[in-house]
Amino acid sequence: MAKIIPFKAVRPTRDKVGLIASRSYESYSAKEKNARLRDNPFSFLHILNPGYKYQKRITGERRYTLVKNRYKEFKEEGSFIQDKNPNFYFYKIINKDGHEFNGIIAGASALDYQNNVIRKHENTLLKKEVLFEQYLKIVGFNSEPVLLTYPDNQELKEILETAMQSRPEYEFTTTYRDTHYLWNIDNKSIISRVESIFSEMNKLYIADGHHRSASSSLLALDLEKENPNHTGNEAYNFFMSYLIPESDLRIYEFNRLIRDLNGLSKEEFLISIDQYYRIENRGYVYYKPTKKHHFSMYLDGEYYSLYLRKEEYTIENSLDSLDVQILYDTILKPILGIQDLRNNDRIEYPHGNSDLAYLKSKIDSGEFVVGFNLLPVTIQELKNVANEGLTMPPKSTFIEPKLRSGITIYEF
Repeated sequence: MAKIIPFKAVRPTRDKVGLIASRSYESYSAKEKNARLRDNPFSFLHILNPGYKYQKRITGERRYTLVKNRYKEFKEEGSFIQDKNPNFYFYKIINKDGHEFNGIIAGASALDYQNNVIRKHENTLLKKEVLFEQYLKIVGFNSEPVLLTYPDNQELKEILETAMQSRPEYEFTTTYRDTHYLWNIDNKSIISRVESIFSEMNKLYIADGHHRSASSSLLALDLEKENPNHTGNEAYNFFMSYLIPESDLRIYEFNRLIRDLNGLSKEEFLISIDQYYRIENRGYVYYKPTKKHHFSMYLDGEYYSLYLRKEEYTIENSLDSLDVQILYDTILKPILGIQDLRNNDRIEYPHGNSDLAYLKSKIDSGEFVVGFNLLPVTIQELKNVANEGLTMPPKSTFIEPKLRSGITIYEF
């Protein structure tokens, strides 16, 4: 059964939250990062990139120590406060397209992750897990929630809706035109009921944040070994998460752009994929797939529809039925020679928020030769893969909401 806990968040003062909150560090280009560091002294990026203060790139444990120091400075300067009582934080995001996300920021259990109550659908890299665990151990805080999803629950929905009728603690809009609202909930009866509802759920699913979850689990195991008085209730046994209902989750596809045809001519390539697909030339008009196991391909200025020949492809589990896996098994690996989807520089992954014009322009410019457009993975497909203990290929899903760092901070 799932266990979540309230916690005493360290968070920005109301007047500075819009200045402090930042996107995920990796999402900024170098130019964007420098502009924000230069123009906004309150940006959380100053904590995550402490070398900017010295105009020097700092890495490894030295950087982690400086992150911790910069965080302390923000607290000492009064930019952050800490709640006196444990809270759940009800959090709403309305993005520029009008999509609404409503959920709860809470501590999720590392033990639940270890026991497969919290389920994953992506592989993680051990080296990256260990590096981030070292980072967490030194800095002593977590500033970006893991995105978890749960089955829609009417009672939880009503609890959230009722609380959100009151004035929020935070209300601010970002330059991305996303509006954020946060309510801090310390009412003991509400906290108890929310905990009880989640305790009746036997599964939660990671939507985004697989490496952060894995690293938090490693940290919990390491600190347990170091603590002779371990009880299981220490803060390090939990990691900050944003839990939203499945119906709020937005899943987009990652399309595929390939730089060459692996030595094949256009005609040889089309003949090769004919083994697995019924191919129809759709001409010059933008064309998207309409159903599962059906792809749109753009090659040499023309669109093609590819319909899987089901008698030529065997589906034995939920992974085999995913379009991203089918494309890999039938074209990317055997014909185009792309085995390592994570590290091969012959392939690029524009996500579904990029329109077809982007994919077309990349190919028409000569930078890429062929592109594939897919339908997005559904939440049920994601859950099926996770329930079978399988993992999707890299870049299978682009999931929203994308969360900001520094709105709530979990210390351990």
